Amino acid sequence: MQSKIAITEIFYSLQGESTYAGLPCIFIRLSGCNLRCNYCDADYTWIDGDLLAIAEILSAIRAYPCKLVEVTGGEPLYQQQCLQLLDLLLQEKKTVLLETNGSMEIRDVPAQVVCILDVKCPDSDSGNSFHLSNIKEIKRRSAIRPGSCELKFVLSSREDYSWAKSFLRKNELLGVLPILFSPVQNRIAPPDLAGWIMDDGLAVRLQLQLHTILWPDISRGV
Repeated sequence: MQSKIAITEIFYSLQGESTYAGLPCIFIRLSGCNLRCNYCDADYTWIDGDLLAIAEILSAIRAYPCKLVEVTGGEPLYQQQCLQLLDLLLQEKKTVLLETNGSMEIRDVPAQVVCILDVKCPDSDSGNSFHLSNIKEIKRRSAIRPGSCELKFVLSSREDYSWAKSFLRKNELLGVLPILFSPVQNRIAPPDLAGWIMDDGLAVRLQLQLHTILWPDISRGV
């Protein structure tokens, strides 16, 4: 019997976040999430999606002229079959990104997958959800294969910014892997966040969601 995964959508767009921003990318958005962040722009994934066999998913992505694939959610690791999907995508010779909320261990994720982990800040309503074992794991992976992990902070306030700085310094993560700071729309003005980063000389990347700039009136499938 073929493994099946609950899928919210599969679509082809430009990568809107991470150091891969701007590149054509196939997105496989899995359903279900164990967190309820108050700024979530994909809360439609919280309900059940369509159950698809992994073979159906692979067939769907072959329709697109692209080697970059992101598995996202919801929380993709919330479904155990996600690991099998990641492995089979690698067998398809794809460059595979995994975007995860950081609350679940990445230890069993295939080594060739680029893991983009969120660290939820206090004002998200999902603070303290980061699985602390992932700190050691991202350091291990980054030492073996630089660029194989990225860390993302979505910030709602100046307090979140200060908290994120403290988290990075406490865990000695600056300079280890790409660090992304992203402002929540309508909570922090991007120029303000840019100023804080510059004033502190903080070695992080300011990230704006490219897809929301290109397609401001479309909330899904971009």
